[in-house]
Amino acid sequence: MDPVGLQPVDEVAITTLIDNTFDALLVSEDGVARPPFGTGLVEAPLFEGGRTSAGLLAEHGFSALVTVRRGATRSTVLFDTGVSPDGMATNAERLGVDLGDLQGVVLSHGHFDHAGGFSGLASRRGRRGLPLVVHPAVWTRRRIAVPGAEPFELPTVSAAALGREGFEVIERRQPSLLVDGAILITGEIDRTTEFERGMPPSHQAWDGHGWHHDATVVDDQALVLQVRGRGRVVVTGCGHAGVVNIARHAMRLTGVDRLCALLGGFHLGGPAFEPIIDPTAAALGQLQPDLVVPGHCTGWRAQHVLARALPDAWVQSSSGTTYRLQAA
Repeated sequence: MDPVGLQPVDEVAITTLIDNTFDALLVSEDGVARPPFGTGLVEAPLFEGGRTSAGLLAEHGFSALVTVRRGATRSTVLFDTGVSPDGMATNAERLGVDLGDLQGVVLSHGHFDHAGGFSGLASRRGRRGLPLVVHPAVWTRRRIAVPGAEPFELPTVSAAALGREGFEVIERRQPSLLVDGAILITGEIDRTTEFERGMPPSHQAWDGHGWHHDATVVDDQALVLQVRGRGRVVVTGCGHAGVVNIARHAMRLTGVDRLCALLGGFHLGGPAFEPIIDPTAAALGQLQPDLVVPGHCTGWRAQHVLARALPDAWVQSSSGTTYRLQAA
């Protein structure tokens, strides 16, 4: 394919507004800024002075604030919104992030742990007309049907409700550029590796007539940037297409073969995915990224393997952390 004309940026800052973990004792290091100890003062009448430090929220969801700078111009988009109505927005308030400055939102896919925070975002913006980029399949009804257990239908995001809240929904299957060509949304991702085979048979989708195995989660998209002189930065939601597939797809889309950073959910947790941890770590090692921040659905076993395989690149994820990458 012809490379997409992704414009390089001078700096990108990615703040994890919500993730599965929060560790208040992590310390900042070069390019990685942790929130100060004591962040998140809340009313607490049983303490002297009536307040306490609650820190930041962690939940089974993901949301990241992505800010790019070119020269003196900065632009910010939100990638996913977490699982609860107020978790992402609460953390934004405690971090002093003004959600009114957003220029758009990208939803990585339709699973509820990425789409749950839209109501909190809408209530805090105070104005309508925010563009929301999604794949057309985000509205798909899905369920988890484990043999011997009652099927659990996943909450499905409502297009009508989003419209009532003032979001301007833009559906795109193909790669698309945002922020004057500085941010690339991958569209549907090529599945080329032998080991990244998608979701197990228990993950099902409704096709209008019945439930069927939904292995691919075809709406899964990633966000891609190019830092001048450093290479590609890739942010995933759950990485259902496989993080190696996603990284390689981003390379094909942009024509840039240097992977600077990979952040987000890698979906390597649980017995269905643990068998592919080792080949995933080996393939990522060959790409030699500068920064790897596995979060959300990556799973603790994969975290240990990735930390050993990429000791100079791996960084522990935690709600409220900002990762800053500057041009070389």
